[in-house]
Amino acid sequence: MKFLRIIFFSLIVSIFAAGASFSAIAAEAVNINTANAASLAKNLNGVGLKKAEAIVAYRKKNGNFKTAKDLSKVKGIGTKTVAKNKDYILVGKAGK
Repeated sequence: MKFLRIIFFSLIVSIFAAGASFSAIAAEAVNINTANAASLAKNLNGVGLKKAEAIVAYRKKNGNFKTAKDLSKVKGIGTKTVAKNKDYILVGKAGK
């Protein structure tokens, strides 16, 4: 019985470790001034398709973001979301 618990525990740890490394690989840096909604939703943690569409709509209405922090001006995107995605947010001019 003890042997089964050890194997079960090892299996659980392996699953969590694989999931953690997969999520780190899945996210890529994304330019918030050029990316479409699908790309934003895929690469920004805590940003689903609706929020990503709001980001694109805000950008079309107000122009390019100057800093990553400007992303928090979009309704539904808070400073915590920006902070946890800081390593994945690129800001550059459209067309570059």
